[in-house]
Amino acid sequence: MFSKVIVVVMINSRKHDGLFAPQERMDLIRRCTTRLPNVEVDFYDGLLADYAKTKGAAAIVKGLRVLSDYEDEFKQALTNKKLAPEVETIFLVTNTEYMFLSSSVVKEVGSLGGEIGDFVPPEIKEDIIKRIRER
Repeated sequence: MFSKVIVVVMINSRKHDGLFAPQERMDLIRRCTTRLPNVEVDFYDGLLADYAKTKGAAAIVKGLRVLSDYEDEFKQALTNKKLAPEVETIFLVTNTEYMFLSSSVVKEVGSLGGEIGDFVPPEIKEDIIKRIRER
């Protein structure tokens, strides 16, 4: 779909229970995308619309798992469109086999000793298990 993709790690002020700090999240993403030469990983601590403009991005890509994701993401897309009219927002719908999956599910299953291998990339599975156990 795109010749270059930037996965940008950002701070979500509404979430305070992240397992990994931003730099750690960037490292995990890099380890999962090393075989994809057109993927870059970055960090930004501001408005996504501003970041997209500074990078000259044509689009912001957002994933949707369930209908409840759409309402919040749609509001964000309208805000971003107002702040950066030249940047489109594209929604990609997940495969049905992953609709139930969220970081909360992974944390709960992992904290109760369940197998998370089907839920996370193999490159970072042990890092996630270790961090869950530390908590």
